[in-house]
Amino acid sequence: MVLPIFAHKIRPKFQHVILMHRSVKASTMPSPAPIQTIPTKPFTDQKPGTSGLRKRVKVFQQENYLANFVASLFQVLRAEGNSESKTILVGGDGRYYGKEAIYDITRLAAGHQDTIDTVIIAKDGILSTPAASNIVRERKLKGAILLTASHNPGGADGDFGVKWNGANGGPAKAAMTEKIFQESLKIQSYNISAESDVKDLDISALGESTLSSGLNVQVIDGVTDYVKLMHRLFDFAGIKKFIQNSPDFKVVFDSMSGVTGPYAQRIFVGELQLPADSVFRAVPLPDFGGAHPDPNLIYAKETVDRVFGGSAAFGACWDGDGDRNMILGADHTFVTPSDSVAIIAANHQHIPYFKNGLKGVARSMPTSRALDRVAHKLGVEVFEVPTGWKFFGNLMDSGRCSLCGEESFGTGGDFVREKDGIFAVLAWLQIMASTGKSVRQILSQHYDEFGRNVFQRFDFEEVDSEAGAKVMDKLRGFVESQELIGKTLGPAGEVSEMDDFCYTDPIDGSVNPKQGVRIIFKDSSRIIIRLSGTGTQGATIRVYLEKYLDPRPDLVSADPTDTLRPLAMAALEQGGITEFTGRQAPTVTT
Repeated sequence: MVLPIFAHKIRPKFQHVILMHRSVKASTMPSPAPIQTIPTKPFTDQKPGTSGLRKRVKVFQQENYLANFVASLFQVLRAEGNSESKTILVGGDGRYYGKEAIYDITRLAAGHQDTIDTVIIAKDGILSTPAASNIVRERKLKGAILLTASHNPGGADGDFGVKWNGANGGPAKAAMTEKIFQESLKIQSYNISAESDVKDLDISALGESTLSSGLNVQVIDGVTDYVKLMHRLFDFAGIKKFIQNSPDFKVVFDSMSGVTGPYAQRIFVGELQLPADSVFRAVPLPDFGGAHPDPNLIYAKETVDRVFGGSAAFGACWDGDGDRNMILGADHTFVTPSDSVAIIAANHQHIPYFKNGLKGVARSMPTSRALDRVAHKLGVEVFEVPTGWKFFGNLMDSGRCSLCGEESFGTGGDFVREKDGIFAVLAWLQIMASTGKSVRQILSQHYDEFGRNVFQRFDFEEVDSEAGAKVMDKLRGFVESQELIGKTLGPAGEVSEMDDFCYTDPIDGSVNPKQGVRIIFKDSSRIIIRLSGTGTQGATIRVYLEKYLDPRPDLVSADPTDTLRPLAMAALEQGGITEFTGRQAPTVTT
């Protein structure tokens, strides 16, 4: 009888059959695991979003659901046939259902050995998204399958995700994900090895084995290569000396029970010798401890309370898969992600990796234009791209972008092709070590020089999808008619421009329309409204507000809510958000 996929159970310990025993006699070798062809039917909802395919766990647990999507990916890789490597990397953020998925993906790879002959698995399946990007690039792999839903909740009733990163280490481009989706719509069967093929595979033990199907499997430490990378980017000795010479400098780092725990402990406790309790919630948990692993002022309240309560001079936290970060300082100092990337750019000379200067910088369209002001002073190119880290890839691959960021708590550079939360924290530590200034002093000094782009984001989460579409239809109607141009929207001011952002990639010429409606005012203030592509239930409407304030004393103390209230009122009214969704206030404000 053919065992259905997902029928096997994960065993806590395994006896290896042929782990690293190349001299085993033929008579002791297990019988080859048969490759089975399993009939299936397409699912119509496997179109990847901004960052992979994300659904509720229960959706992925449907018979053949995961198999269909992964087999469709393998079919596209086979058709492309443009990679010398036949090795893929598999790992994830440790969320519920991840280990089961790793075993089934390994079996699916065994059924496609004309395309994949080796699977590298991170020990225990624990692999941060930026660390995966680094491994793919360093080892010149075909790519990586990342099992993550990033900052979305975990657990049996939470979210799961599958994401493909290509040979450059970055997220698959839109053309690639569209090919996978089209393949998923016509799949009728897939090849997979028998369940017995992985019954003795232990992903908790480092080593190399050949499965009875002939597939090579390597289990590696997912942390070591990443730590080596950080040593190439930063002056660890300088940071360590700063910490040792500053006895009152206390830090609080929150891994939010996500994947960064082992990385943070190795780097901050092991390498930089911070106290062990500097990193908390450092053990990856399948349900993230019942919390929402999203590093913002709402979901990271415990971290905020510790830092703002005076327990630390510097605080940070990371999301489920380690690519997002939030930076906090004493005296109730919150650094917006938009300001964070601008400040790192303005202080790049303190970071050894950037010692030869920046080639260029880039930001997502909704991110404030604070980075633009720094770029203009530095005399480097600045690019505005749609939301989604994949859009930075071509710029970095072509050597035109060294540093980039998104307002959604993402910061990164061209050393990998993903945003990187721990990189951002180390960058801030390096700047503090070099300047001797606190987070608040660095922020204040930046505002004194460049002025302040006051920024705020409203998230209206899990609204009815039809209601979300009506909001965007209304706004796009205004774009088409241009009727708001020249009108004064109360205290928000006069509208000078309105469009639906369309991005033409300067490297490959690809066109990406309908990336968010922008209302731009005569004083350069902006309202941006778009639907998010990272949720799994309903729609999330994101509203972005930005107003520039010229340099003046105490800009660091300006209240974003008061400053942006006129823009907020105009956004809610013009978008018809309350009218269509019934929501009087956002779910989250950052």
